[in-house]
Amino acid sequence: MIRRRHIAVFLALCLGGAPRCPAAGDPAPAGATAKSLCDALVAAMKAGASMPFSARYQMLAPEIRRDFDLALMSRIVVGPPWRQLGAQDRQDFVDAFSDYSIANYAQRFKSFSGERFEVDPTPTTLANGDCVVHTKLFTGGPDPVQLDYLMRLGNGQWRIIDVFLSGTISEMAARRSEYSLTLRTGGAPALVSLLRKKTAELSN
Repeated sequence: MIRRRHIAVFLALCLGGAPRCPAAGDPAPAGATAKSLCDALVAAMKAGASMPFSARYQMLAPEIRRDFDLALMSRIVVGPPWRQLGAQDRQDFVDAFSDYSIANYAQRFKSFSGERFEVDPTPTTLANGDCVVHTKLFTGGPDPVQLDYLMRLGNGQWRIIDVFLSGTISEMAARRSEYSLTLRTGGAPALVSLLRKKTAELSN
C-alpha cells in the first residue's frame, strides 16, 4: 500500500506544499483517467507486432498528454531550480520531457502476451485533496506489478502527476535524482539536450 506520508513529504519539497484540490463536483472520477490510460497501453501492446515505434508513439501521444499533467511533472522533476529558469527554458524542458515520456511508454508497451490491468474502483484520498488510484498489471508471472497513480484535480479533470512502482517508488523522484547532475553542471539546455538524445535512442 502506498504510504501517504511519503507522497505528502515529496510534494511539499518539490512544490512548496501542494494546494488543496477543488471539490470534485461532476468531473469524471480519477479511476476513469487511470482506466483510460491502461486501456490505451493494452491497445498499444496488442498492435505492437504490426506497428513500428513511430506509429505507437502517435497512437499513445494524445492519451498520455490528456491523462498526465506533463507541465506540472516537469516542474516537479526540476525542483527548486525551476524558479530560476526563463520562460523559453521552461517550455523547452516541458516539450522535451513530454516527448521523452511518450517515447518511454511507446517503447515499453510494444508486445502483447495476454497482459491485463486491474484498476481499483476505490482510490485513496489524501489530506490535500489529491488521490491515489491503485492498479495492478498482470503479466502472467506469479505476482502482478503494482502501479499507483498520484492524481490531482484541475479544470474539472483528474490528471496523473506521479507514478509509484510497487506502491512506494516514485517515478518523479527517480527522474529528479537522475537529472540533477546534468541540471547543475549544464543548466536547462543540457538537460533538454539529454532528454532529446534519450528520446531519439528509444525511437531506434
